[in-house]
Amino acid sequence: MPFAIALAVLVIELSPAHFIYTGPLLTAMPALAAVTMGPKGTTAAAALALAISVTTATYNQAWGTLQVYTNFLALALVSMAGFIMSSAVQTRRQSELDQVRRIAVAAQEVVLRAVPAQLGPVRAASLCLAAGTGAQIGGDLYEAVETRYGVRMIVGDVRGKGLSAMRAVAVALGAFREAAHYEDDLVEVMNHCAAALRRELAVPGSYAQEVLMEGFTTALVAQVPDEPVVQLVNRGHPPPLVLHQGRIQALMPASPLPPLGLEDLVNGPPAKPESYPFVPGDRLLLYTDGVIEARNRDDDFFALPETMEGIRAGATPPEFLEELHQALIRHTEGPLADDVAMIFVDRVDEEVGKQIGAAATSSRDRPH
Repeated sequence: MPFAIALAVLVIELSPAHFIYTGPLLTAMPALAAVTMGPKGTTAAAALALAISVTTATYNQAWGTLQVYTNFLALALVSMAGFIMSSAVQTRRQSELDQVRRIAVAAQEVVLRAVPAQLGPVRAASLCLAAGTGAQIGGDLYEAVETRYGVRMIVGDVRGKGLSAMRAVAVALGAFREAAHYEDDLVEVMNHCAAALRRELAVPGSYAQEVLMEGFTTALVAQVPDEPVVQLVNRGHPPPLVLHQGRIQALMPASPLPPLGLEDLVNGPPAKPESYPFVPGDRLLLYTDGVIEARNRDDDFFALPETMEGIRAGATPPEFLEELHQALIRHTEGPLADDVAMIFVDRVDEEVGKQIGAAATSSRDRPH
């Protein structure tokens, strides 16, 4: 609206209709800009109004008249008031948004907890980054637990954002945390997550119609037993990456399966998990699609395998994820377009694992 007024004033002042007094219209420009455009927009509108006033006064040879100087004074007063008002409104809105963001982050941290540094034969670390989308809660999920069957992990991505997505995250994680401890079959662990999500979606009125029509969850369940392998059940999720002797290998599923919620597209679940070598010294990354789909200004995707190969070999899991984080920030040069969740595990020798576990136990038992 302010710039439409500027155009109208120029048309009037530079035409035979210049006898129409346009001063009040120009004075209204910073006032209107202050309503929605913030301090910068208000300043730009005021500067444009001043430039038009000077131009039209010169063109119409109106300098020296009381009308021109009255118009400048009114424009200055309204511009100052508009700038102060827009600054106060912006500060209040930012404060409210920051508070809502803190509440959203706190709610997400209740559901998503950091994984322990030592889990059986692996050292582990996790990272969760929220996209720059205001106070929306994301739909990424992850967890890692040590069970009698080995270390079991899950990484997933619920379609959508907001409370509905977070509710589905809580349901899927709750099912995994329970089933991981008593189901010996990794496929059944995934089936428990799928069944829990189906029950949740079946509750009348719990989700909007568009969520019921389009909602699905990609998920990957991994198990690291005592044997030098990693077992996977992948339901439409990006394949994990193994760093072996400095080279990356993507653990692609032999039989791709649809995400949770789209089971009708196949006849049934896989008969057994797929196994891949995972020997001491290997490093495994589970991640969500927000990592590989992050783009830079040239619209190029983030080169995750090449970045992993370039990270120093001696980095601990937290250091490894931090270097990945910094590389991701350098690539996007701004806020993330999608949430990011990662679990990184480092398989250590059995003796080293026992020493690390004993040291962690001693540290916990030591009085503080």
